[in-house]
Amino acid sequence: MNYFSSDFKLGILGGGQLGKMLLFDTRKFDIQTYVLDPSDEAPSKFACNKFFQGDLMDYETVYNFGKQVDVLTFEIELVNLEALTQLENEGLKIYPSPKTLKGIQNKGIQKQFYADNNIPTAPFERFENLDNLKSKINDLKLPFVWKCTEFGYDGNGVKVIRQASDLDSLPNVECIAETMIPFKNELAVIVCRNPSGEIKTYPVVEMEFHPEANQVEYVICPARIDEKVAEKARAIALNVSEKFNHVGLLAVEMFQTNDDEILVNEVAPRPHNSGHYSIEASYTSQFENHLRAILDLPLGNTDSKVAGIMVNLVGAEGFSGDVVYENIETILGWNGVTPHIYGKKQTRPFRKMGHVTIVNEDMAEARRIAEEVKNTIRVISA
Repeated sequence: MNYFSSDFKLGILGGGQLGKMLLFDTRKFDIQTYVLDPSDEAPSKFACNKFFQGDLMDYETVYNFGKQVDVLTFEIELVNLEALTQLENEGLKIYPSPKTLKGIQNKGIQKQFYADNNIPTAPFERFENLDNLKSKINDLKLPFVWKCTEFGYDGNGVKVIRQASDLDSLPNVECIAETMIPFKNELAVIVCRNPSGEIKTYPVVEMEFHPEANQVEYVICPARIDEKVAEKARAIALNVSEKFNHVGLLAVEMFQTNDDEILVNEVAPRPHNSGHYSIEASYTSQFENHLRAILDLPLGNTDSKVAGIMVNLVGAEGFSGDVVYENIETILGWNGVTPHIYGKKQTRPFRKMGHVTIVNEDMAEARRIAEEVKNTIRVISA
């Protein structure tokens, strides 16, 4: 099929920053794009060929959108699975497939998938709702990690439970209680795979989290870990990808335990925050490789050209309203520093508003500059 400067239409469910960055590469290749998002101010709205406003969880909205395109993908997992399944049954190519998405969308099902497929992961128990968990609290070892099985994102829907009263403020929804694992590092590996079976992994990255927001603050590539641990992480990520039989990108988040075991935490079947560094630091960005994968084109080189660190730009505490990016002019004067602004007009505390990539031949110097970037830029409101 001719994708380039043709009548071919790629549909993207979700129009957030991931969609916006994916659209950079569709424009580079002159591929027509249709985007569906609930917000009339979605970051992707001004970069696609046609924009549709609508509910991603509504059957008719998703189904009718899918009927207008030749291949369908998504940048957010919370989409109507029944509509996707029906579209696939009618012959539409959807990547990753609804079957893959079904195994990932619910964290309880996802964790059970790891257990059933001998993929190393932290021990866990599934509960129908919070009341059910509370009734079994005496059987659980404290502290543990509570996770809602659906609708969690960016640190929302996750809480460390140190005493029974910590459960009181949580929603009464389906959830899991996961054993709290002492670990050295949080790692991630992005796997890309096309329908023909070609498969590649990006280098292992290391993630540093904000202590309060439970949100990634820095992504460091390559991870500062032993090569044997890195090889093990990439092998496990490949196994996860093959078991899910996914097409496109799969971001596999992992823990490196104190004795250097690798445990899978969770996965995301789409471009991911842990791969944003690749726009500047890799031969082929994660967004271009997602596009290549879902169109069954040859995959690009996933190696890094240079060490890369990504700093997330999130809304400062105490500020809500029309966004103002303070001191971006300052960092634009520094070598190897590239800001990405997502186009969200309203800020609030800890909302992801952009990121900055720092590239440098010297990892220690890149990390130093990243800290300086973090301390220089503030995302505030007018």
